[in-house]
Amino acid sequence: MPSVSARPTPAPTRPAERIVAIDILRGFALLGILIMNIQGFAMPAAAYSNPTVYGDLTGANRWVWMLSHIFADQKFMTIFSLLFGAGILLMTEKLDARGQRAWTLHYRRNFWLLLFGLAHAYLLWSGDILVAYALCGFWVYWLRRLRPAWQLALGIFIVSIPALILLVTSLTMQLTPPETLQELRADWQPASETIAAEVASYRGGWLKQMDARVPRSAEFQTVGLLFWGLWRAGGLMLMGMALYRWGVLTGSRSRSFYFGMVFLGLAIGLPVVSWGAAQNFANDWMLEFSKFGLGAQPNYWGSLFVSAAYIGLLMLFVRSRALPWLQTALAAVGRTALTNYLLQTILATAIFYGHGLGLFGSVERVGQIGIVVAIWVVQLAVSPLWLRYCRFGPFEWLWRSLSYWRLQPLRNPSRQ
Repeated sequence: MPSVSARPTPAPTRPAERIVAIDILRGFALLGILIMNIQGFAMPAAAYSNPTVYGDLTGANRWVWMLSHIFADQKFMTIFSLLFGAGILLMTEKLDARGQRAWTLHYRRNFWLLLFGLAHAYLLWSGDILVAYALCGFWVYWLRRLRPAWQLALGIFIVSIPALILLVTSLTMQLTPPETLQELRADWQPASETIAAEVASYRGGWLKQMDARVPRSAEFQTVGLLFWGLWRAGGLMLMGMALYRWGVLTGSRSRSFYFGMVFLGLAIGLPVVSWGAAQNFANDWMLEFSKFGLGAQPNYWGSLFVSAAYIGLLMLFVRSRALPWLQTALAAVGRTALTNYLLQTILATAIFYGHGLGLFGSVERVGQIGIVVAIWVVQLAVSPLWLRYCRFGPFEWLWRSLSYWRLQPLRNPSRQ
């Protein structure tokens, strides 16, 4: 029997051991997230949830909002959360099989991810999601050994909690104190002075941006996580564990299975989400209806079905081996997802914030989508080029070095 000191030292997954289907799916989700995040970079925060708050919402701009809402809003975040749960299993199962303590590495990884997220939120952009993922990872880890059916059922239940909170809030609005209701209305439909102050902050220098960024980050990481983020992301992570163990996320199921995912996902998800958007406009985006009432439910639930359709499409795409250059590029983006997520922030804030071009609040939705496509081109081109020479993205390398308590080799052996 080998001694404890003879046990192999934990090490990052080698490129040859990676599951390409998961990398491609992660890259696809990472790029898709920018379709919605660009609104957070380019416009006042309230406009993300209530599109009538700021900017033109007619003609092509209205179409951009509608298509983004129907095909992107919460869909790519859903896929990314599922993959985060699958990633927990990928790492811990390998360590468990070797007789190594998975929890120590897992908690170090999540601790550093939490610090990255806090720095990202308070120093760069208040829309950070890394903090939520790290916090969810702390507790989801202990449910990784449940049977997949239980993980799926429990995940669905946990995901339903924010929707139930909204419904209960809607039914008890008449009991809400007037001052609290006034605050909610002011946040949902900010006064012109409030919007002007936010625009001025982000068009200012980095220190001036703190006036808007710090309180928004603090709000999201307290109220936002308590009533939405921890439940939505955590429940999806559990569901992702189940889908990974059933082979859904690795391309291991039959073609007919994935075709079924695509058909049912689109047949159910798209009509539900579209109907919800139409109802919100019909009700003039009222707080009681669109934030807390029936208007908030269709996309919350419909996004799960659309996301399932996307997963089915991507798995069929992977199995087809079509467009190998695109599959390679998407996989490279997926392998460097942390770096590319932060790169999106670096590029977008350089375009919209005052330390860069200062275009915050001045680019309509059509122009925002043009910027999204430009960033996609950069990431799809640079990511595979980077991985020709390096094993990890720069932030992945830093994250792994901190998590394993030793510097990881960055250069590929053939390039050293």
